Order: sequence, then structure tokens, then C-alpha cells
Amino acid sequence: MNNPETTFEPLNFREKSRDEMIAISKALYLDMKKRRTVREFWDRSLPDEVIKNALLAAGTAPSGANMQPWHFVVVSNPEIKKEIRKAAEKKEKAFYQGRASEEWLKTLQPLGTDESKPFLETAPCLIVVFLKKVTVDDKGKEHKNYYPTESVGIATGILITALHLSGLATLTYTPSPMKFLNKILGRPDTERPFLILVTGYPSPNAEVPAISKYRLHQIATFA
Repeated sequence: MNNPETTFEPLNFREKSRDEMIAISKALYLDMKKRRTVREFWDRSLPDEVIKNALLAAGTAPSGANMQPWHFVVVSNPEIKKEIRKAAEKKEKAFYQGRASEEWLKTLQPLGTDESKPFLETAPCLIVVFLKKVTVDDKGKEHKNYYPTESVGIATGILITALHLSGLATLTYTPSPMKFLNKILGRPDTERPFLILVTGYPSPNAEVPAISKYRLHQIATFA
């Protein structure tokens, strides 16, 4: 938790030349442009160090009052993954067979998704992201977290980017509701499941929908 008596230190910042800045930003865009959400994973094991480094990168995210309101649970145990899949598919069955509107189902149809989620078992790693509604200190006292949704969202974005740049594929998965994850993973009620980030190597025969992204003038305005 953030220390209220934080001291200050000089900023470690190196200015880059204009050409260097442009080259780096373009290279990052072109690499991230290749990132795709994958639903077909290879069960090949991952280097633990890659996952740890990606989590450390996520932990550098800015957060309200530096409260760092996130917790990541890395799941590789086959039995736990199986339990998560079973619980998630139960929620998905209720969604696809009753809770979802016709408009929602029609929007999902081109992506080929349904209540079956085999990737929860096939992928070697599930990173379950929890949002800490409050932070509990060593004495059991609760402290309010500020802007936790925004903070955890930023950290998750960095995590996805770090994993992609490291050579892994990901899938952001949010079964609804997700409270079952607290029980399976032993997390306290002061934490709320934010999403499951399925991580691993894509299957050699993996296919993804042929989709496009909005162009710059459609997503940005310069005033």
C-alpha cells in the first residue's frame, strides 16, 4: 500500500530525438497491429519468467493515489483450470440460452462464439485479474482505493501488451457473473473478478475472424 510519508527522488527520464520517437512509436503500432484475440491455444508450456516479467510490467501501471488496486492469480494447475471451465460454461449456458438479447447474440454470431470454452483448459496459463475494492493493511484495516476500475484497466492493458510483445497470444474473457472465481481461487470478498486473461501459444492451426480496426480519423479528434 502507498506510504503516506512518501519521499521524492529525481525523475529517471531520457529524452529521445524526434526521429527516434517516430521510429519507436511506428514500430510499436505495427507490432501491436498484429495482435489478435485467440480462442485456439496450444497446450505447450510457457517460460515462467515471461509471465512474471509481464506481471511486473503490469504492476508499473499508474493508479489512483498509487494504491495499486489489482491482484493477479496465475492458474496453471489442470484441475483448477477444469473447475473454472465447468463453472464458466454453466454461466455461459444461461447467457446463450436465455439472458442474452437477440441483438447481442446476432452481434456475436460472426465471431463464432458459444457456451463451450475449451480454451480454459487447453491454454497453459490463465491469469485471473482481480480488482481490489479496498486495500487491507497488515493490521486488517481497510483503506479506500481510488479509481480502481480505471487503474486495473490500465494495468490489464499493459499486461496484454507485455505478453504480446513477448511472443504470446491472449484472450480477454469475462463470463458473467464471475463471483465463482473468488471461491475457486480463495480470494476475499474485498476483491472483484475483473477478467480472465487466457495466455499461451496459439494453436498451429488457429484461425481468427477477418475483422478490421477503425482508422485514425474514426477514433481520434485533434483540437
